[in-house]
Amino acid sequence: MTQDHSLAPAKTVAAPAQPAGPRSVLLLQGLMGPLFRQLGRGLMARGHRVHKVNFNGGDAAFWRLPGGIDYRGALADWPAALRRLIAAHGVTDVMLFGDCRDHHIAAKAVCRELGIRVLVFEEGYIRPDWVTMEEGGVNGHSSLPRDPAWYRQTAATLPPLPPHSRVASSFRRRAVEGLAYNAADLLSRWRYPHWNNHRPWHPLVEGMGWLRKLLRKREREAAGAALMARLAASGAPYVLFPLQLDSDAQIRIHSPFVGIADALKGVIRSFAAHAPADVRLLVKEHPLDNGVRDWAQETADIAGKFGVADRVDYLVGGDIEAIAAGARGLVTINSTTGTLGLALGVPVVVLGHAVYDLPDITCQAGLDDFWHNPVPPDPESFAAFRRVLIDRCLIPGGFFSAPALDKVVRHAIARFEGVPLLPE
Repeated sequence: MTQDHSLAPAKTVAAPAQPAGPRSVLLLQGLMGPLFRQLGRGLMARGHRVHKVNFNGGDAAFWRLPGGIDYRGALADWPAALRRLIAAHGVTDVMLFGDCRDHHIAAKAVCRELGIRVLVFEEGYIRPDWVTMEEGGVNGHSSLPRDPAWYRQTAATLPPLPPHSRVASSFRRRAVEGLAYNAADLLSRWRYPHWNNHRPWHPLVEGMGWLRKLLRKREREAAGAALMARLAASGAPYVLFPLQLDSDAQIRIHSPFVGIADALKGVIRSFAAHAPADVRLLVKEHPLDNGVRDWAQETADIAGKFGVADRVDYLVGGDIEAIAAGARGLVTINSTTGTLGLALGVPVVVLGHAVYDLPDITCQAGLDDFWHNPVPPDPESFAAFRRVLIDRCLIPGGFFSAPALDKVVRHAIARFEGVPLLPE
């Protein structure tokens, strides 16, 4: 059920009082899929009032609950419209996925002005099987301190973590949900005339890329397995560079690069100039890359330009944990794969802004030095950082299987209501 939100002149509203009991939650954009639908249903079942803003047909298709509000206005009018929504529904909390989308940037500013709590979801800082749920902002917008000593002191005051278990994840499910979301968006553009996707591709182009990846899944996985077998047989040391998504705000906003191609050039240029002759560079495709750009070919072209085509490999598929564990070091812009490497004791250098880029945890001397001197993390410092991060910002679960999503929703509601981390 949805209603149109009119654009009547805005009135100045004061921040509503924070109720002791049931709260009024406004959901903005979620992940492409049923995450916010299930979260909304769970919050309603707990007695909270819930409304959801749908900015396009994909949002609406995955909501299908009472409290849906279609926003059909322009981005410039969105802050005033949000103020009216907050006043009309007595909103106490706003939830959103990713805090760098245009509508979400504006929403955070309005909420700061009105004293509304903002809870941001993202892929987990720690992989696998964790989801980020942080107040105020994530990644480069996080308010977490940068002092390793603070993490060691704070961790010492926290109880041990309860047992943590793995959750299933399905690439096929992610692809199908993405195709369904984009199809609903395309078919309803007439209803949302001002909608402009934060992603750089037309939904049809992105959908075709996902379809090609699905059709070639077995072939690509076989090629990746063959590459890793050759690397293992050769015994050559390798440094892992896991790619991120070209559309990701982590690249556009929280790094010095304009895109993945720019990052590839910088990393391969440094590798060619500074890496020992016996070391290889393993470029790993992001598992959720939509296949629109041929990163394997672009990697080969750049490696050829810098004269290291025979020492640079491109990998699709594979168990990222096993691949990282075998690496001499790990280069990342600000991927959560960085924390996976750190947990395995692998040296990590960060090229962008990441919450885990701290002295004693990541290499601080820069990329050119890293090839020759990859210093592993201090185990005590990383363990303390991880414990505090889970306490402040993470909940167990995942997005791409029913059990994983159920776990996320259960823990998200507990975190929202101030209940300690639940036993799994």
